[in-house]
Amino acid sequence: MLAVFIQTLPFFAVIGLGFWAGKTGFFSAEATAYLTKFVFYFALSAMLFNFSASMPAAELFDLRVALAYLWGCGVVYALTMAVAFARRRPLTEAAMEAQVAVIGNTGFLGVPMLVLLLGEAAAGTIILVLAIDLIVFSTLLTVIVTLAREGRLSPDLPRILGLGLLKNPMIVAMTMGLAWSATGRALWEPVDAFLVLLGAAATPGALFAIGASLANNRAERLSVAGWLSFAKLVLHPAAVGLAAIFLFEVEPFKAGVLIAAAALPVAGNVYILAQHFNIAVARVSAAILISTALSVASLPAVIALFAR
Repeated sequence: MLAVFIQTLPFFAVIGLGFWAGKTGFFSAEATAYLTKFVFYFALSAMLFNFSASMPAAELFDLRVALAYLWGCGVVYALTMAVAFARRRPLTEAAMEAQVAVIGNTGFLGVPMLVLLLGEAAAGTIILVLAIDLIVFSTLLTVIVTLAREGRLSPDLPRILGLGLLKNPMIVAMTMGLAWSATGRALWEPVDAFLVLLGAAATPGALFAIGASLANNRAERLSVAGWLSFAKLVLHPAAVGLAAIFLFEVEPFKAGVLIAAAALPVAGNVYILAQHFNIAVARVSAAILISTALSVASLPAVIALFAR
């Protein structure tokens, strides 16, 4: 475990550097927003396109992996909602807390870190997790909030959801990459070099942006945020691991990668959704901050035990 901790330390050190830059004002909130936009729309999208374009679709979509991840997420989602209802929270808040418990920072932390630590063979599983998070659970949250607030599903909802997916550069990059992979042709060498060069900025840029954005988060409602962090860092990988190993008998390496992906801290885009819907914003912010801080120790432990 010590060896894995030492390997992950530089990643968290870059997050820490970004946090310092944001906290001291050296990196303003506006600068953080533009860095995040660069990583989101350009660097990370280039990396995801390159990964997707170089692997067959069959290698990316593994039914056992998808079912194991969905089963584990479903169990934790239901448990978190049940706890929220026991605290007499409304449906919208229960759904947002469930989102916190199952959506990890796969795009900005998982793709750069886990692929570098575990090798490019891990990319297919990580991209599948990212796709499920973005397509299935973002859609689920939107549907629940719409039903709870309006009492019905608007006829425009499918169009709104579809446009939301089309406007997400990570979804577009993965789809275009898989479409190119289906042609069976290699990328033109200058294009491949361009994507590699641009994608190389994703890792340091994403990690620094995570840290800088955390500097603006507030640690409020600590008891609930602590429970949600426990659900994300412990219960989520445990449920996914049990499903992968015992229920769906996923190949050992892919099962390890899946567990590591499930052990990632809460994703920053959950905070964006909380702000957009104006639901449990303080709780979500605190859970992101706490889970990211705790993952410095928990994530290397999970990688050492299951993904190596």
